[in-house]
Amino acid sequence: MAKTLCIILGGGAGTRLYPLTKYRAKPAVPLAGKYRLIDVPISNCIHSGLREIFVLTQYLSASLNRHVAQTYTFDMFTDGFVEILAAEQREGGGHWYQGTADAIRQHWNTFDAPGLEYFLVLPGDALYTMDYRPMIQEHIKSGADVTIAVNTVPRDMAHHFGLLALDNEGNITDFREKPKTAEGQKGLEAPPEILAHFGDKFRNQEGNIFLASMGVYIFNRKVLKKYLLETNLDDFGKQIIPDAFENHKCRGHIFPGYWEDIGTIKAFYEAHMGLLLEPPLFKFADPDWSIFTHPRFLPNIYAQTANLENCRIAEGTNLHGCTIRNSIVGLRSQIGDGAVVEDSIIMGCDHFEDHSHKVPMGIGSRSVIKRAIIDKNARIGRGVKILNIDNVMERDADCYTIRDGIVIVPKNVVIPDGMVI
Repeated sequence: MAKTLCIILGGGAGTRLYPLTKYRAKPAVPLAGKYRLIDVPISNCIHSGLREIFVLTQYLSASLNRHVAQTYTFDMFTDGFVEILAAEQREGGGHWYQGTADAIRQHWNTFDAPGLEYFLVLPGDALYTMDYRPMIQEHIKSGADVTIAVNTVPRDMAHHFGLLALDNEGNITDFREKPKTAEGQKGLEAPPEILAHFGDKFRNQEGNIFLASMGVYIFNRKVLKKYLLETNLDDFGKQIIPDAFENHKCRGHIFPGYWEDIGTIKAFYEAHMGLLLEPPLFKFADPDWSIFTHPRFLPNIYAQTANLENCRIAEGTNLHGCTIRNSIVGLRSQIGDGAVVEDSIIMGCDHFEDHSHKVPMGIGSRSVIKRAIIDKNARIGRGVKILNIDNVMERDADCYTIRDGIVIVPKNVVIPDGMVI
């Protein structure tokens, strides 16, 4: 295969995932109890035989740097690397990334190496398993300048994505970035012959399904270099892709598998709840396509008279006479006697601690937590109720945030005994 460089975009502030991004870069947000978002695109690259990988970030990148350094180290006999590149001050200036394309522009001297022919640009906040090799081969065979991976979105979500139309040969015939109105989306409804590529799941839904850019792009080196060095276009979705559609040969690569953009708290929560279905919407236990992460040496789960129903629980967890239903419980979690956790994501703890703290890390005895996300190292006291019984949709408080009716307790926050949310 022609030499391809992989660039994972993780430089955004992740404001829609706040407060999960309060102390960390978006690609470092914990996923499924023991992974991080960045593990998904890196694992896809490795399984695809692509081992020259850069991750671009600029906000709160310390934990991301540490995770990548501890996890992705290839041996000396293997050509490959996973390297973090952050926005930096350089000779002649330097500034924050002005957009997804500007992030690559600022590091072009690093990327512009002899022998590279193609650039695979990837999002750092999506959940999917994809072998990139067929897409690259299709791109080369077709003679395209730009190829975009394509999946589907329903009408009520269409305004969040770049929408496009394809002809019968896969060429892009229209592209509109996040059209907000029905009028702006008009004419982009996916036709039945295109929906057939996705199986029977969209039967009788014609007119309500759109083709969306997954944010996965392949650029010919010459085309990308021209955009970065000869124009002032800063963003792929807003500027470069619409211009490329008008002036270059652009194709869409249909990806019919599961794909979820993890750009909002609601999407993050629903993707996790999808892991609890049977079969799960996303499969971490695929023996042919593992999702890699930092290996840890933790003890087995200890459950003392616990009632567990439809949950996923990471290692190092201690469960003391609690009830957990339809929830994901992360590494080193401590859940006390009589506590109830339902429809929630407990991210766990970064380390074990002694018992000297007035409010220990974890969830205290007799606390009840429903439809919530508890970030790492949070200290939930005894008898706490996190229920949102008034069905508040949006709120920002000192020790919690509510988005789309989901209560989020940020990292390191202390919730005192008996508090009701």
